[in-house]
Amino acid sequence: MNNTDSPPNLRPARKLNIAVAMPPWFDVPPEAYGGIESLVADLIDALIERGHEVVMLGAGTNRTRAEFRRTYKKAPSERIGQTLPEIVHAAWANRYLDELDVDVIHDHSFAGPLAARGRKVPTIVTAHGPSTGEIGSYYHAIAPDVSLVAISDSQRRLAPDLPWAATVHNAVKGANFTFREQKEDHVLFVGRMNPEKGAHLAIEAAREAGRRILLAGKLSEPHERDYFDAEVKPRLGDDAEFVGEADTSAKQELYGAAHCLVFPICWEEPFGLVMIEAMACGTPVVALRRGSVPEVVLDGTTGYVRDDPADLPAAINEAGTIDPAACRRHVEENFDLAVMTAGYERVYAQAYDAA
Repeated sequence: MNNTDSPPNLRPARKLNIAVAMPPWFDVPPEAYGGIESLVADLIDALIERGHEVVMLGAGTNRTRAEFRRTYKKAPSERIGQTLPEIVHAAWANRYLDELDVDVIHDHSFAGPLAARGRKVPTIVTAHGPSTGEIGSYYHAIAPDVSLVAISDSQRRLAPDLPWAATVHNAVKGANFTFREQKEDHVLFVGRMNPEKGAHLAIEAAREAGRRILLAGKLSEPHERDYFDAEVKPRLGDDAEFVGEADTSAKQELYGAAHCLVFPICWEEPFGLVMIEAMACGTPVVALRRGSVPEVVLDGTTGYVRDDPADLPAAINEAGTIDPAACRRHVEENFDLAVMTAGYERVYAQAYDAA
């Protein structure tokens, strides 16, 4: 499985000075929720280990090895999605960039790439979310000024007219995930309390399969509470328990113990980090065929991919036949941090050489 469109033997001709611009919402890495912040924190430390110089532009607390430029003393997590924090963060980040001597900029924020136009230093932008609709229009507008990176082939297929520079799948540092071969009988759901994530479908599928389910996820924004109160809370009971938002340590224990992870996604999600986190712990994934799922889960080898929610209960029970070692091996070979880091190194080198 190739994680970039570049030739696999291409390597940076030199060590680079890299600026990494984060979203403003969470510490890097986060204590709990924050998939982008978590994976980019690992990427930053891996780049430094490989000899690159990295400066990070972000909010709150920096726990990476990178030099740090802070835009907010405390990350404005309670204001996530609001316009002003994003703009203030981008304004300060771009002010810092004017003062820094870097070879490439890797921007994971939303507003930050607006300043790429006319900048001599090349900007790489990872599209962490949807690439269609109004967001797709935004990417079309900035595309001539940046190198746009997809996180799955599915994401690219939905927006084939965007000038994608490469595909680099998300990854985890496999060594940080404890492999557990012996599983318990219950199943697990991990994700934001959002209708697109399908927690209500996970409960129904587990109940139909005759298995207890634990649900862990972010529940802090008004729309998340509305969904939880309407669709999740009424379905809870002795066989369905919401355990709250889990930090890294708690998630490890949850993943490792579960019979399987249920991922009944209800939208074309470009990538689901929880799938590779679970498989890194040796836990198979039972998922609906949406977005990147068929790229990430090997049907019949590391889990089961189904088209209809009605088929999930049987797949949940069949998940006990999956070899936990195969799940771990799949992540190590395709979604480990080293694979992602090499993919981004190729993108950086191409952008730097083309500038």
